[in-house]
Amino acid sequence: MNQPLSLSLSSSLSLSLIPSKFCIPRRRPGVLHSNAHASSALSDLSNPVLFRSSINQRKASLIVVSSPSSPPPRSSSLDIDASSSDIAVDYSPFIKIYKDGRVERMVGTEVVPPSLDRQTGVESKDVVISPETGVSARLYRPNTTSQTLEKLPLLVYFHGGGFCVDTAFSPRYHRYLNSLVAEAKVVAVSVDYRRAPEHPVPVAYDDSWDVLKWVASHVGGKGPDEWLKNQLVDFGRVVFAGDSAGATIAHHMGLRVGAEGLSGVKLQGIVLVHPYFWGKEPIGGEVAEAEKKAKIDALWRFTFPATSGCDDPNINPATDPKLGSLGCGKVLVCVAEEDLLRDRGLYYRDLLENSGWGGVVEVMETSGEGHVFHLDNPDGENAVAMLDRIVSFINWREP
Repeated sequence: MNQPLSLSLSSSLSLSLIPSKFCIPRRRPGVLHSNAHASSALSDLSNPVLFRSSINQRKASLIVVSSPSSPPPRSSSLDIDASSSDIAVDYSPFIKIYKDGRVERMVGTEVVPPSLDRQTGVESKDVVISPETGVSARLYRPNTTSQTLEKLPLLVYFHGGGFCVDTAFSPRYHRYLNSLVAEAKVVAVSVDYRRAPEHPVPVAYDDSWDVLKWVASHVGGKGPDEWLKNQLVDFGRVVFAGDSAGATIAHHMGLRVGAEGLSGVKLQGIVLVHPYFWGKEPIGGEVAEAEKKAKIDALWRFTFPATSGCDDPNINPATDPKLGSLGCGKVLVCVAEEDLLRDRGLYYRDLLENSGWGGVVEVMETSGEGHVFHLDNPDGENAVAMLDRIVSFINWREP
């Protein structure tokens, strides 16, 4: 496996996790990037003082594209002197934590406003789910909604970013959801959960569940949002999807639906694109990639300091006794040949099939591609093929 691993950690490209071969993010119009690029040596990741939230002290130092109706990006880069040597944890070129608890995100901070997309005809808008926490979502609907009486499936999407960067308002996620909604002809809710380290895992899981309960409040024409309660959404045809860490969230939301139920909602299936599953003992291609594996081990502890380790059920489905209770009947797992997480995705299929779950799991493997390649090259042949497969999965109807 010669390609560097990436974990969907940039709004412009996938970034390497190889300490000696970091890819420098491209300069983007309208965004000020820090010139600081310190060494990637890691300090004690388990020290909770490093993860103190300093929201009241923050001054955004990044120029972002947004509209007055768009929720502002949370936890963006701070007003930090680029020459400062008070760095406690350095995950360049992704994120830095300073000794006083400040957080500097170096990628994944650019946002775009909701819009009527000229190319696809898809309309989007932003909603605040919880004013107390700032958890929000971007809603999408295709241009067919005003022309058909047939109810449309509902897609709930969870973005990637290693639990610590990117948002539902990142340009590449906005672009991808526009394409997916247009092709699948679905209404979509793209979840903007709070991120680590200010809000360590499992906060992202809890926020996502709160959004799902908000979605379910619209069953039967109820709820606060007109797009979901206008009788155009078929709550009997709901699909969860996500990439990378977002796929991990989608999996856990499926488990929670199986354990607790979601009143009035039938989860038809789950799409996991390059899921971020992990484990203490290396499997498959991980055996020959000790340096990369150590980096991912550290990333997990960085985003979840209270974790029991890489065999925590929050990241390793092999250790989860609830795996067989997944609350849907169908799963699509997408893996990429040159992604170090590929073997975990294939292992997940085997685990599901032997868990007593009783559903059907499908796998799509893309040759010659790396992690979340479809976000960086959405018009490529392989990205289009994967989009078509996901669209078919979403539109599948039970006999």
